Amino acid sequence: MSKKGLLRGYVVSNWPVYLVAVLLIIASNVGQASLPRILGSFTDQLMQNTLQMQTVVRYSLSLLAISIGYNLLFGTGQFMIMKLGRRFEFMTRERIFSKFSELSEHYFSKQGNGKLLSYVMNDVTSVREAISNGVTLMTNATFLLLSCIVMMLLSGIPLTLILISVVPLLAIPFLVVFFGPRIRKRSRDVQEALATMTESAEEQLGGIRVTKTFAIEDSARARFGTTVDAIKSKQLRLVRLSSLFQALLPLLGAISLVVSLLVGGIMTMQNSITLGSFVALTLYLRMIMGPLQQIGNVINTVQRSGASLERVNDLLSEVADVREIPEATALQTVQNITMENLTFSYPGSSSPALKNIQLNIRAGRTVGIVGKTGSGKSTLVKLLLRTYEAPEGTIRINGTDIRQLSLESLRSRIAYVPQDGFLFSTTIRDNIAFSDREVSLDTVEHSARQAMIYDNIVRFPDRFDTLLGERGLTLSGGQRQRTSLARGLIKQAQLLILDDSMSAVDAVTESGILRSLRQIGKGKTTLIISHRISAVRHADDIIVLDEGRVAEQGTHAQLMAAKGLYAATYRLQEEGLHHV
Repeated sequence: MSKKGLLRGYVVSNWPVYLVAVLLIIASNVGQASLPRILGSFTDQLMQNTLQMQTVVRYSLSLLAISIGYNLLFGTGQFMIMKLGRRFEFMTRERIFSKFSELSEHYFSKQGNGKLLSYVMNDVTSVREAISNGVTLMTNATFLLLSCIVMMLLSGIPLTLILISVVPLLAIPFLVVFFGPRIRKRSRDVQEALATMTESAEEQLGGIRVTKTFAIEDSARARFGTTVDAIKSKQLRLVRLSSLFQALLPLLGAISLVVSLLVGGIMTMQNSITLGSFVALTLYLRMIMGPLQQIGNVINTVQRSGASLERVNDLLSEVADVREIPEATALQTVQNITMENLTFSYPGSSSPALKNIQLNIRAGRTVGIVGKTGSGKSTLVKLLLRTYEAPEGTIRINGTDIRQLSLESLRSRIAYVPQDGFLFSTTIRDNIAFSDREVSLDTVEHSARQAMIYDNIVRFPDRFDTLLGERGLTLSGGQRQRTSLARGLIKQAQLLILDDSMSAVDAVTESGILRSLRQIGKGKTTLIISHRISAVRHADDIIVLDEGRVAEQGTHAQLMAAKGLYAATYRLQEEGLHHV
């Protein structure tokens, strides 16, 4: 997407409305620009003692009509443009969130939540203000300026005097060329600093409990203060430059007014022009001062929003690492899963996370995957879910490369329960029924019983309608994991993946959950990833990973008899160090 593609596309799609709004503002300024001419004519008649009551009434009514017409026309045009600006803000935020949902996990691993929120809040608002206030003020200022010049010509003011008076204004384009790019660069620096500060604030607030328990509030304030100081420094650099620019434009207008007073006054004393023409000229030049100030404000706003627009366009131009091919097929059912010569490295990593993995997971079987931290257990699942892209042809479902399957059909047939058990700030019922908000309460309660969380939930006054705090902090760690497990079970997917999702529950609860899984897992494929042997010992097949390789594979009995890594881990966990 080009740097201005987003804005250009929106303006082009709404050009009839913009055109009508701009024409209304132009019409309002044409009427307003006739005010000095009317007052100049009134002055001449006053000096010639030819005024009559009906003439005074006519002039008064003309001024009233111009005032009413200006407000009606300008107000209507401004409303139309402001409404389009709000629509742009709404549509762009939707597009940004849609883009977030398309991007892969690799993108989010490089970005903090604060920076992502800055796109939605700061940048979009900045662009909206430019296309709302910017279009209105620039149209108003430009055409009022042109109307004033045209009216000066029609008022009988000598062309020479007009040219001498407007010469200082010819410096405006040069000032714009000089200051514009510099303001934009400093504005982008400010937006980047705002994003960093938002990220820091989100991080500090999210970890406020850890900060308090370690009694390091002063350090947290200092870290956050560093980001605030960076914003202050960059904003001051921007303000100094933009203020200088905005001050120079009215200065040019003031110089123009001084020249007109000097030259026009001499010509009036020499009777080269009438007093009325001189009054009209000074009023026109005084009227020009307002548009010059507005043009300065608009250029500042546009340059600042230009930096935000570049950031938004850069985001919308991001290409996801995991993409669906145009001819992708829908996965109807999950049968055999095969992995052949699977070697995978994370982007930017010099060493592979998985090395030459060879696996065959048959339908309807329960497979346990164990291994120490960093052995590649979760990486295997991420590739199966296509949150990261596996090399072509290395993972197949029913003989079809998963890269040729549509993402929606693949992920809709997999129920994934992660270790962190993230919960949303809504009711417990909505969290469990996340995949289908239309399911009945009985179904939700049934899944809660299977996950051994039902008894905890019914102790709350509002039971399943209990509102959870941010990230589900109303619940304990074990309760969050079991609620997340219920969310996975209610999906009734053909493939259930538990990624160390019982690490925070006690042994008795884990045993009850495993009994439920054996009952509901009949005929379904289940992958249980855990560092606990107790969670996988009942599995039909157990895979032991070590440093990205399959070190051992077999049933619990077979692996114990082999007396290898699995057996050693089992003795450590179940029998104690004295048996090693």
